[in-house]
Amino acid sequence: MTFTETFKRLLLMGGGFAAAFGLVLPLFAGEAGSVTVWDETGVMIFMLLVFVISAQNVISLMNPAQKGGWFDGPAGDALIAVAAHLGAWELLSALSGHPGAAGGGFWALLVAAWLTGWQFVDRLANRQVTSRTVQRVVTVVIPLLFGVWVLILWQALVTGFGVPKVLLPAPSEIWLRLVGGFPTPLWEDFRQTFLKAVLIGYAIGCGSGFLVAILVDWVPFLRRGLLPVGNLVSALPVVGVAPIMVMWFGFDWPSKAAVVIIMTFFPMLVNTVSGLAASDHMQRDLMHTYAASYWQSLIKLRLPQALPFIFNALKINSTLALIGAIVAEFFGTPTVGMGFRISTEVGRMNVDMVWAEIAVAALAGSIFYGVMTLLERVFTFWHPSFRT
Repeated sequence: MTFTETFKRLLLMGGGFAAAFGLVLPLFAGEAGSVTVWDETGVMIFMLLVFVISAQNVISLMNPAQKGGWFDGPAGDALIAVAAHLGAWELLSALSGHPGAAGGGFWALLVAAWLTGWQFVDRLANRQVTSRTVQRVVTVVIPLLFGVWVLILWQALVTGFGVPKVLLPAPSEIWLRLVGGFPTPLWEDFRQTFLKAVLIGYAIGCGSGFLVAILVDWVPFLRRGLLPVGNLVSALPVVGVAPIMVMWFGFDWPSKAAVVIIMTFFPMLVNTVSGLAASDHMQRDLMHTYAASYWQSLIKLRLPQALPFIFNALKINSTLALIGAIVAEFFGTPTVGMGFRISTEVGRMNVDMVWAEIAVAALAGSIFYGVMTLLERVFTFWHPSFRT
């Protein structure tokens, strides 16, 4: 057994000790009549599972030839997953009615749940699978579980320490605000900011950057004169450009789209120009021997070679566009929009609504980025980075 494997098993054995510590301490400390670990059936079931899992880790540590023992195979992985996530659910459920009253037993059990969940993710990542479909599912499940545990720890820390909502609301409070915010005002803000300013500005900015890049590649003089200016303009801060765009185009979404155009134009220009220059001399000489014109060489050789660079710009711009539109709304907008809602609700101390807007923006940006990544796989499947 390697040092890394031994260290992992020693760490996972700590889950059993943490669970034992949670048995002998009250789950909550403070007021009379508070719930203890012995009153929670679900927590006790979780405790038994963790003890069995930790015992197997001890046996495996003493006998390296026995790697998985009782928990080999998918059934064992499922039992470990149930132990971790059932325990976390029961802990958070017991804590929900007692904010700020978590004692040492609660934190010990939370550590035990996290270590057990970490063991499940580790086994899932190292398990050899032959089916490509199963491998794709595992690739999605692992980061999903990481995000789930971030939310679990967030909820436990905020509720356990009784953090005021004005400083940091719990994920459950943000979820309630999200559910209560549809169809209005969250949908109206999303439509104003994303469907109008972001998408329109993104399409115009990326499209114009691509066309100008073709022109720059065709006329070498423009490359020497326009690219330095582009680098200068791309360094302009959005907080300085946004008020000017509001004065030029008004308070509605066109001024925000203008900011998005400025932010997305030059990344697309620079990446496309670099991509068009990526083909080597032998490939260009071969096209020359075929008597190919500039446009034939561009369409059949240089543009396909530039696709990885172009999609790199599209992915970068997918996040820049949303950031630019939201920041631009801080400097003047109608009574709708993500940036307007964030700045207004902060002044009203409705921090849960602010976090709900942030969650919507993060989800929209992630989906937008994911769509660009899928399109990249479709059009650049031949690239070495996508070969299996």
